[in-house]
Amino acid sequence: MATKIGMMDSAYFVGRNEILAWINSTLHLNLSKVEEAASGAVGCQLMDSVHPGMVPMHKVNFDAKNEYDMIQNYKVLQDVFNKLKITKHIEVNKLVKGRPLDNLEFMQWMKKYCDSVGGSAMNNYNPVERRDACKGGKEANKRTAPAQASSKTSSAASKAQISNTTKKNDGHSANVSQKSAKPASNAGGPAYDEQITELKLFVDSLEKERDFYFAKLRDIEILCQSPEIEHLAIVGAIQRILYATDDNPSVVAEAQAMIAQQNQQLPLSPIAETSEEIPKQETQKRKNISTLEVDIAANSTLSPRQRLSDISDVHYCGSPLTNC
Repeated sequence: MATKIGMMDSAYFVGRNEILAWINSTLHLNLSKVEEAASGAVGCQLMDSVHPGMVPMHKVNFDAKNEYDMIQNYKVLQDVFNKLKITKHIEVNKLVKGRPLDNLEFMQWMKKYCDSVGGSAMNNYNPVERRDACKGGKEANKRTAPAQASSKTSSAASKAQISNTTKKNDGHSANVSQKSAKPASNAGGPAYDEQITELKLFVDSLEKERDFYFAKLRDIEILCQSPEIEHLAIVGAIQRILYATDDNPSVVAEAQAMIAQQNQQLPLSPIAETSEEIPKQETQKRKNISTLEVDIAANSTLSPRQRLSDISDVHYCGSPLTNC
């Protein structure tokens, strides 16, 4: 199912031009940028095209300009996903910002899903009529009407030109034999067109990959600027690599040296010092206790007469009753 496709799936390598052409042809719109689908209304109508009647189109706002109105559209879309048991997570906070890469990826997923489940319902779908029930839908139809009229005019003009060319060719049938030898020179036209299309798709995929990694690096830069961690050595090393202006391999070595230098300057832990002092104090206490025990044992071996003699030898110097 399209709900479980990964980031490296071929669906995410479809270019912007192809996505825009698909949206405009399916919904009869005239979008020139993928960001114009950021309101969520386009996503709602795409789901309505493959699941008719499942989307309450009267709740969809095609005139959504602020984030609040856009979020309401995405709530409608999320409710539809829940009813259909689609596990795709809609990153509303990123989509409403109008970032090209985020909206392109979401529309790529929508195309993959619609292609996988769409059938005869899309062929019989009338997007203009369904859009009339939406808020701002009639205005959107009016904006797309001139573009559709111009496309019809151009197609009619091309048909008229073809008919005129046919008449001229009928009038100059004598020159057909001379011109029949020239088509060989134009045989490479379709092949060149195919190569140009492939190159355009390749460029679009490169731009997508560039934008993806640039967004990741920007997120890392914002994280490194956080006051809580900007003083750390590892953050300084990361910034040294991020802001390097050349491909010098010594930049990584310098970043590693910054981390090593910071580790060498770290002070000793007070817990470690205290843990070294505790055994010394315990040893001193044991020595004092053993000395006291020896003194007690020695006194216990003396006779009462020896104890009195020892007491008699004590002189209280400084006492008014004795002379030292």
